[in-house]
Amino acid sequence: MDTVDSTEQPVLLALRALKLGDLLVAVPALRGLRKAFPEHRILYAAPAWIAEALELVGGIHHLPTPGLDDPLKVPRGVVDIAVNLHGNGAESRLRIDELQARRVIAHGSPGLDGPPWSTGLAERERWTRLLTWHGIDADPLDFRLNRPTVPSPRPGATVIHVGAAYGSRLWPVERFSDVAVELAAAGHRIVLTGGASERGRAEETAALAKLKGANLDDGLLAGRQGLAEFAATIAEARLVVSADTGAAHLASAYERPSVVLFGPAPAEEWGPPPGPHVVLTAVELRRGDVFSADPDPALLAVSVRDVLDAVERLGC
Repeated sequence: MDTVDSTEQPVLLALRALKLGDLLVAVPALRGLRKAFPEHRILYAAPAWIAEALELVGGIHHLPTPGLDDPLKVPRGVVDIAVNLHGNGAESRLRIDELQARRVIAHGSPGLDGPPWSTGLAERERWTRLLTWHGIDADPLDFRLNRPTVPSPRPGATVIHVGAAYGSRLWPVERFSDVAVELAAAGHRIVLTGGASERGRAEETAALAKLKGANLDDGLLAGRQGLAEFAATIAEARLVVSADTGAAHLASAYERPSVVLFGPAPAEEWGPPPGPHVVLTAVELRRGDVFSADPDPALLAVSVRDVLDAVERLGC
């Protein structure tokens, strides 16, 4: 954990107490801040497990912050510049206000100058626009990450990421299994990734694939990788198939071909940047409830054939 001492170099704190994908779409803004304030120590306030991912961004320190329920663990008045990259709600504004920073960079709110919050913007563009409004140069296309220091355990493999944070983004395991079987038959070396809580989905996917003649036991990586090793697996992948999750954002960051399945979240806001990526969804069916336990109809409308056709279009 980083400690903050007012006698050290000036501190810039960026609040974004969210998940991996949220960090990765904020990378262009963090790079802009790093360039604009080279004399500052930049703290990124986010959950503890995100620390390994910050090493891939470079030049950013970590302040473990589980959420917005409690004040940030920084003495008042020590932070020179506070940046609200979390959102524009009352909770994040309160946490920023409590810091009593000399300068605040945020969207406009009562008593605070800033750009208005706009809907429909790509997240990378949202946060770089915020900085631009405050006179700081930032490029929404500066999203690439440093290479992990650990090697990939399966260089050249096709990554099928079976997990997601919420049920609304969980494509059925039967379909993941069918995709794995078809790609394995076409010569792809398949690995199944996900977090510890998603190990069961990966095992079920592998078991279904085995019934159809494809043994994926050697590629069961879900729940067995740290964040750095997971990033290395994506960075050296032949192809990534994933819902709208951190895996998809890592594929963008390392410019690996990807097929991204969207459900409740709008692809125009959270989708990949220009590159070898195909987005699959059914916008007209989107229910949009991110926290639902059930897969969004826009996600369920994506078929196995849709994914295989997308892989073919990518030339993978």
